[in-house]
Amino acid sequence: MALDSSVSSNSSLRNVLPALLLAGVIGEVAFEAYAWFVSPILFGPVLEPAYLIRALATKLFGLTIPYSVAFIVHFSVGAVVFPLAVFAVYEVTRLRLWLSGVVAGVLLWYIAQGMLAPFIGRSFMMDFGAYTQSSFIGHVGMAMVMGVIFQKFSENRRER
Repeated sequence: MALDSSVSSNSSLRNVLPALLLAGVIGEVAFEAYAWFVSPILFGPVLEPAYLIRALATKLFGLTIPYSVAFIVHFSVGAVVFPLAVFAVYEVTRLRLWLSGVVAGVLLWYIAQGMLAPFIGRSFMMDFGAYTQSSFIGHVGMAMVMGVIFQKFSENRRER
């Protein structure tokens, strides 16, 4: 399916959804690999957004959820919602998909560090420390990977 102005219809979204979800899973796996193995080398901290999910569950619902459940929740949201954010940026801006990923990644990073972190009691952008800087690379990189992978899946689909 060509990525043109016709993509915005509901039937078109239904057609591209499998490719978006595959791109989402691949992008989220890339994020986790970066978070656990690259971030400590470059910035020091391991990125563990599951702690943010745990704190949100406690604050919003009074629930104490295990780390493993919070990890699965974050991974699932990342694999499903984040590629939809990349696609939404693409639909609104018509930027190239990798660049739509950059824009979506910056937005997602801001939501995590600039809105949700303060909501649970952390400082705004966690004082722009090493964790926040690494989180920026992780979110932007993940969403950019999603855009690139989605583009490749879309091109392969057109060729069939």
